[in-house]
Amino acid sequence: MSVRRFALVGGLTAVLALTACGGPADSAESATCPNGTIRFGVEPFEDPARLTPAAKVLADALSKTLNCPVDLTITEDYSAEVLAMQNGRLDIGIFGPLGYVFASKRAKAEAVASFGESDGKLSSYTAGIWVPAGSDITSIPQLRGRSLALGSVGSTSGDALPRKALRDAGMADSDLKLTYAGGHPEALLALVNGAVDAAEINSQQLGSATAAGTFDQSKFKRVWTSEPIPNDPITVRGDLPQEFKTAVKDALLKLPPDAVAEIGKLLDVDPPGPLVAVDKSTYQPLFDLAETMGLTEADI
Repeated sequence: MSVRRFALVGGLTAVLALTACGGPADSAESATCPNGTIRFGVEPFEDPARLTPAAKVLADALSKTLNCPVDLTITEDYSAEVLAMQNGRLDIGIFGPLGYVFASKRAKAEAVASFGESDGKLSSYTAGIWVPAGSDITSIPQLRGRSLALGSVGSTSGDALPRKALRDAGMADSDLKLTYAGGHPEALLALVNGAVDAAEINSQQLGSATAAGTFDQSKFKRVWTSEPIPNDPITVRGDLPQEFKTAVKDALLKLPPDAVAEIGKLLDVDPPGPLVAVDKSTYQPLFDLAETMGLTEADI
C-alpha cells in the first residue's frame, strides 16, 4: 500500500478549546499578556479525555504566573498544530520532538522548556514495536509481509522512528502491510484486539496503558526499541516579542512539579521534577533524523 507522508491535513480542528481559569478574563495587554490572552496548543499524544484535564493543570498554573488567560487547545493532529502556529493562531505549543523540527522551520518555534525527572535531568522516552507473546516475530526483518500499525503521520515514535528501523533493516514500507491507526492509543488497541501482527507502542503509551489496565505486558513482547528520545519541548512562537518569550520561559521554569505532574505522567515522567531548560541543540538528533529520512518542509 502507499504510505501517507507528512501531508498537512487541513486546518486546526480543536478537540477542545477552553480558557484556563487562573488569569483574569479582562487582563489588560502587557509584556506577559501581549494580546489579552495566550493561545496554548498541545499535540494529541494521548486520548483527549485524559490529556485535556492534565494539560489544563499546566495551563492554569501558567495563567496565574503570567497573570493572563490561557486558551488551551488539543489539536486534531501533529500537522494541524504546526499549521496553527505558522498562521499565528498559537503562541505556545507542546510538540512531539519531530513535530518541533517542522514547527521550528515553518513557524520559527523556539524550544524553551521540557519535562524534567525528579533529579533535575531532562526526561526521555523510547519508540517500540510489540507483537503478541506467542508470535514467531522476534526482529524487524520478520515483519516482512506482516501487518504493522503505526500511530499518526508526523509522530516521532509513532511514525518516523519505526519507519527508519524498517529502512535500516533493508525493508521498504511496501514490504509489509503498514497502516496508521490514528494515534498511540489506537495503535496499541489494534494489537490488543488482534487486528494487526505488530504495533508501535512507545514507552509513554506503554506506561499509561499499563497503569490504566488496558495493556497486559505479559501477553506481548517487544521486538525493537529505539534509542532514548528527549521528551516533548514546550515552545514559543518565534515572531513574538522577546520580552514575552523571556517571560514565558522564566514562568515555565519556575513552576512547581505539581503543576506539571498530571501531564508528566502521560509522558512517562513520574515522579516529575520542575521543567528544565532546552533549546534547538537538545533536539539536533531529530533534525538529523528528518534529514536522513529525506523529510523536508514540502512533506508537511
